[in-house]
Amino acid sequence: MRKATLVIFAAVNQATAFNLPNLSNIFKPPTTSAASIKQPNNDESQLLQAISNTGNGKDADLETQSRVLSIVRRMETSATPKPTLLSDPVEAKILDGDWFLQYTAPSEIEGKEAGDGDNNKWVAVDASEGDSNIETPQFVGAGAVSAGGIKVDTSENVAKQSFDIENTRVTNEVKTGLGLVTVGGTIRQSATVPLRAIVAFDIGKLSLDIGPTIDFSFLFDIRAAIK
Repeated sequence: MRKATLVIFAAVNQATAFNLPNLSNIFKPPTTSAASIKQPNNDESQLLQAISNTGNGKDADLETQSRVLSIVRRMETSATPKPTLLSDPVEAKILDGDWFLQYTAPSEIEGKEAGDGDNNKWVAVDASEGDSNIETPQFVGAGAVSAGGIKVDTSENVAKQSFDIENTRVTNEVKTGLGLVTVGGTIRQSATVPLRAIVAFDIGKLSLDIGPTIDFSFLFDIRAAIK
């Protein structure tokens, strides 16, 4: 994204980069204890309402996209993420576990420049990864995710992202019409943008509903070798 994809998650290449909005309490699966369930505040409720029935962002019109960007900006302003979120293992524990994708959309509204007419709109951090040879182009897909150049439509499919902080790994799973697509790799903090996670994908599999499991992990090695 650089500009990015606002995801309420987002990814790019091998390695891949994605920025983390401060939405860490919204999309966690509920716990079994009713007393421990966090009640959403007004902005959280508005955000959940805005992204509902949008096919994970694919069917969101320009007005909805603009509204979502403004709400996310307000949330980050009122509860700014710590820049050490990805570097401090204790703080990073809040990311541990399974997350379910709710929405993806471009971080810039079609036909509008960043910040044009709306100073409260969320804007992706534009910064290269220096000599790391990591591409961070804008991913303009809506209702889709991309990992290592492999794009998967999530508008009608459940997409799960699992963080394993202790082993510094992340795994993405998307159920498609053919079967379960799984990609995973190691994560590290960006050297230029503290809240950007860099993912070096090394595992890719398609578990067919009917048939064998296809391992396409070698594609990530090929992409890395030709960069």
